[in-house]
Amino acid sequence: MAINRVILIGRMTRDPEKRTLTSGSNVCSFTLAVDNPPRRDGGNSTSFISCQAWTKTADNVCQYCHKGSLVAIDGRLSQRSYEGRDGSKRSIVEVICDKVQFLERKGSQESTSISAVAEPSADEPIESIDSADDDLPF
Repeated sequence: MAINRVILIGRMTRDPEKRTLTSGSNVCSFTLAVDNPPRRDGGNSTSFISCQAWTKTADNVCQYCHKGSLVAIDGRLSQRSYEGRDGSKRSIVEVICDKVQFLERKGSQESTSISAVAEPSADEPIESIDSADDDLPF
């Protein structure tokens, strides 16, 4: 049995780009900057991950996200090959996003609100936390 699942949280490095294929499907491409765990020498590093969202998710990502947006993605790795402009064969690994969530309010850099981009399926319950400030332990 093989598992191909990717869950990432990061910021978009550029505005998402939407294309409509000849089949009529929409695809949205973007790059996500994800912080890696600190190295032993105390240094930090970042990975830049190519991502694609399709159909309704693509429409929502392109409409509501922009360079710097903090998002969470849930998807799978996909590898494809193509021929470059110079005729050389190239390969790319990217994340195909099944779900994308916004992790901050529109126009804000704070991660205080979560809005689902993809509509939840009927078997996925939507949870909410309703508690007064007096109930919080901190």
